Amino acid sequence: MAEPLTRRRATGSRHLVIFARLLRLGTGKKRLAADIGPLAALAFQRVALFTMIRTLSTDPRWRTWLAVTPPRGGPWPRHVARIAQPRGSLGHRMGEIARSLPPGPVLIVGSDIPGIRPAHIAAGFRVLGNHDAVFGPAVDGGYWLVGLKRYPRFIDPFSGVRWSTPHALADTLANLEGRRVGFLDTLDDVDDGVAWRRMKQRS
Repeated sequence: MAEPLTRRRATGSRHLVIFARLLRLGTGKKRLAADIGPLAALAFQRVALFTMIRTLSTDPRWRTWLAVTPPRGGPWPRHVARIAQPRGSLGHRMGEIARSLPPGPVLIVGSDIPGIRPAHIAAGFRVLGNHDAVFGPAVDGGYWLVGLKRYPRFIDPFSGVRWSTPHALADTLANLEGRRVGFLDTLDDVDDGVAWRRMKQRS
């Protein structure tokens, strides 16, 4: 069972959070499923998520958390700490989880980024050393990574963001006006058939 947001163990100073939805036919990745079919979309979800967990969660430079919804279900890898996503919009869920973790910089990523590597995560934490926030821009106008320093106080940049649109990154940056913001490489998050076909062509 996932840990509730109010119960946290002390851990290291760097936190990587992977947002994940229970792998079940007909739930999640609805735009992708509409383009390539629900079975192919579910297969992609499964491979992408478990490849990401295997690639990123064993790196000793950060503590990996799996933020899951719904909180019950699975199976999930036992070696990764699980936390339950709260109810609400994506922005509310990310803000609440970022706010609740133990002290230290936090990076949040989705589970649909085939190109992500440990070097990207290490670069994100490095950029946060002299910035208030860091983003990994996505090809579609959103972002595949967001990182927040959270000190001396947490600044929630997710209010009013138009999620799943080309405006998501611009809206989030507008909430951080006047703050020091850094950027990583642009990657694809596979939300629809166009991105899925680009992925297939590269593989």
